Formats: sequence, structure tokens, C-alpha cells
Amino acid sequence: MSVTEQQIQAALKEVVDPNTGKDLSTSRAARNIRLDGGDVTLDVELGYPARSQVDPIRRAVIARLKSVAGIGNISVNVSQKIVSHAVQRGVKLLPNVKNIIAIASGKGGVGKSTTAVNLALALAAEGARVGILDADIYGPSQPQMLGISGRPESPDGKTINPMEAHGIQAMSIGFLIDVETPMVWRGPMATQALDQLLTETRWNDIDYLLVDMPPGTGDIQLTLSQKVPVTGAVIVTTPQDIALLDARKGLKMFEKVGVPILGIVENMSIHICSMCGHEEHIFGTGGGARMAGDYAIDLLGALPLDIHIREQVDSGTPTVIADPDGRVAAIYREIARKIAIKIADSAKDMSSRFPNIVVQNT
Repeated sequence: MSVTEQQIQAALKEVVDPNTGKDLSTSRAARNIRLDGGDVTLDVELGYPARSQVDPIRRAVIARLKSVAGIGNISVNVSQKIVSHAVQRGVKLLPNVKNIIAIASGKGGVGKSTTAVNLALALAAEGARVGILDADIYGPSQPQMLGISGRPESPDGKTINPMEAHGIQAMSIGFLIDVETPMVWRGPMATQALDQLLTETRWNDIDYLLVDMPPGTGDIQLTLSQKVPVTGAVIVTTPQDIALLDARKGLKMFEKVGVPILGIVENMSIHICSMCGHEEHIFGTGGGARMAGDYAIDLLGALPLDIHIREQVDSGTPTVIADPDGRVAAIYREIARKIAIKIADSAKDMSSRFPNIVVQNT
């Protein structure tokens, strides 16, 4: 009895990607099915970085296909393909950058920069090419969080190479000024400086560029959300009502300029005493979930108030690098995967597929 492709497709309908909740046949993740007698070879292509998911998905496919009568040898190749996705209408994509993710808070002091750098490192750990742009001109923090010192190089006097640490590319005004030099600039100057950092950095084939946004909804934030091709935004907040007030303003700003909200990250959700293990909701409870419910968006995850998170970023080795197998790193990786999957499910960028149309009077 010979095996048919229809039988293979039917079997693959019963293999569900645990991350997306979709079966491999309907989602068209399974492709290039090749039959040679009873032997089967196929590819599974995931639209999100999935280094840690490759083996479990391959095993699940093989296990299901083995139950189909007549199948002999099975070869399954699982890979990832990250493509550019749609941005705000009328905004062009940045060269060598497929997707830009804004990490915003509306309010300072909620752990946004710490969240941004750990999410960047989590995406890189899953096999993506990642960059991070420190958009806080007045208070850059990424150089210290990534443990980077020195100045970036300019090969042509016009553009600069990004700095690198822990496998990701990075750019910040902090690389270009003395650490104790205050940026006494008005809004237009700061906005121009940020635009230069973004567009004149020689980003090298980036799948995801995370922009660590400054707090607030002023000139810099508005310029970023209107002129920079943002694939989606993530809002970081604590459960505290005052933090949520400003987080809601940041969310509404992105909505007004047509930037999709990928979800909310609740930081400092719970404190667990390192001495006795007592759990306490210092900043309140359920705030992120209520905000997510109010705006019909996802709560991507909740992170604890943990002294080790602070110690690790202060030392230049964020949690995902310092304790990759720990509970907190696992939370960051789960949040990062959810963000990448939401982007993969969004509309792809089609601008390069259409020719320019010129109307002339003849």
C-alpha cells in the first residue's frame, strides 16, 4: 500500500505547533512534501525564531507520521524564516532591518529598559538577528546594561557601525558622549539626534530591532511613532494604578498613529522574599490584566520584583545571559516568543512587490 500526499497532509493536520496553536497543514508551515516509495521527506518552516522549539516539533511530526500505515523512513527539516511585516501607512522600511518593535512605558521607573534588553537577548537566543536602539537621548542606559564601553567606528565618516555584545547589535547616544555629560538639548535637537542614530547606523541584516523608548509621549516619542517604520509596540507597566495611567496614554499614542499593540508586559508583578519566600504584591495586583482586558490586547507575561534582575543588568550581563536556565529568563523567552509569533501572524510587507506607478499627461 503506497502512501499519498493527502494522507501526509491529513496526519499533519493533527500536529499542532504548541506556540501558535495552529496545525502544521492549515498554517502551511509544512511544505515540500516528497514521497519515495514509503519514505517521506518534508520541511517545516516557522515564521518566528524557534531554536529551542526545533527538536520538539520535529519529534512530534515524526511520531504522528509513524502511525500512518505504509510509511518507511521519515526525514523532517524544521527551520525558521523571518520576513518583514507591514508598518504604518506611508512609512518606508529601514534598510537591513525587517521589523522594528517599540518597547514603551509612558512612565519612567517601571523597568522598561531592563525588559527591552532581556527581550532582545531572548530573541537572539532563539536564533534571530537582533539589534537594540537606545532611544533615550537624555538618559541612555543600554551601554551599561549590555556592558559595552568604547566608541563605535565610522568606516566612511558618514555612517557608524553598531556596537555588539552578547550576540546583538546596539546603538545609543551613550556610546558617543562621556558618561557624565548631560544632554542639554531641546526637543527638535534630540529628535534629530535620534533619527541619525537610527538611520545612519549600519545595521547588519536585522530580523528584529527593539527600540528602547524614553518615557512619556513628547516630541521624541511622537516622531518615532509617526516616522519610524514600527511593526508593533509593547507596553511595559507595573500593576500600580499611577503607572497604568501613563501606560494607557502611551498605548493610545500608538493607536492614533496606526502602530499595532503587540501586548502588555507587567513588570514587578510580585515580590518573593529571598530570605523566607513570602510573596507580596508591593505595587498592587492584576493591573496589567485589567488594562489588557480594557483594550482587548494580550497580557504577554508578568515578571517578578527580583533583586537579581537589577544586579545582573547593572553588571552588564542581563538575566537571559547571566542565568539562561533560570525561571526569570524562561519568562523573558516566553514573552519574546509571543511577540515574534504575533508579528509572524500580522500582514507581511508587500511594498517591494509592486512597481512604482507614474501618471503622466500625454
